[in-house]
Amino acid sequence: MRFIRFDQRNQRSHRLQTDKFALISKVWNKFVENSQNCYKPGAYITIDEQLFPTKSRCRFTQYMPNKPDKFGIKFWLASDVNSKYIINGFPYLGKDESRDPSVPLGEFVALKLVEPYTGRGRNITMDNFFTSISIATKLFRKKTTVVGTIRANKRELPKLAKQKKDNMTRFSTKLYRTNNCTLTVYKAKQNKKVLILSSMHNSVKIEKNDACIPETIRLYNNTKFGVDVTDQMARKYSVKSKSRRWPLQVFFNILDLAGINAWILYKETTGSLISRQNFLFQLGEELISEYQKEQQPGKEEEPAKAARNISAQTSDRKTCQIRYCKKNKTNKFCLKCKKYVCGKCAIEKPIIC
Repeated sequence: MRFIRFDQRNQRSHRLQTDKFALISKVWNKFVENSQNCYKPGAYITIDEQLFPTKSRCRFTQYMPNKPDKFGIKFWLASDVNSKYIINGFPYLGKDESRDPSVPLGEFVALKLVEPYTGRGRNITMDNFFTSISIATKLFRKKTTVVGTIRANKRELPKLAKQKKDNMTRFSTKLYRTNNCTLTVYKAKQNKKVLILSSMHNSVKIEKNDACIPETIRLYNNTKFGVDVTDQMARKYSVKSKSRRWPLQVFFNILDLAGINAWILYKETTGSLISRQNFLFQLGEELISEYQKEQQPGKEEEPAKAARNISAQTSDRKTCQIRYCKKNKTNKFCLKCKKYVCGKCAIEKPIIC
């Protein structure tokens, strides 16, 4: 772990002048390229941000107080809504010299993420950081529609959308049409309005029930969670470990996202309903099998014998040292690393914890 590197050190200073991400940019770009080549997304794509939690020594670490982990490296990601497969992404490195100052950051990021998938009639779901009439118009020319929330402080919005106090009754809806875009103003609470901009709908249907929810809000709620769910999955089963070097932390994030993409591809190509936990254990076994054969030629254990060895026990009960649990007590230990491991942190298979 001390010596792992992802670039040529003698060329680093030259590349850092034009690329702040040069220490691992080659690995990240290869991961994104392979992800795009191996999968064709559906009709709905979500774009959002991911804050990978780390306090490593990095000049583009972000502080975001509204996130569970306040510090980390921010990534802009695009994922397929149905499968949660990551199809594009890049890190936020601060000021980008290639961005025109007249173009807002959210619009620049959104156009860059969806560029490989325009012209195919897909719909992009985004939050109010990215959404504007300008980006909706630009993507509409490329045969791509947008559905997203929009901030009330935008100049192009009508006066009613900006007012905090108005004559609208609760669960009522106002619709505005301009530049091939439909603005839905829905009063969800007495002092709260929801603003949805859509270039997908020429007309908006309203449900005939007590809440009277418009069609645009229902579509947004059903397609907004692609990147968020992927981020949750990456946090649940992660290969991350402690390190002060940011390229290694980014590599851990690449491995987590690649594991999710590989699991999705495996399920869709084989039709298997394997859980992600079992798939990752199986993937780990296959990746280290060749290395184990080289280290111990002719000393391969039988699977049944290895399965018996993994559940070795002692008479003493101690706190689990893997710590994916809530400090459970256990008398089982891993035969490889000799750490105590409870039932939640291990699986009865010929593997290491």
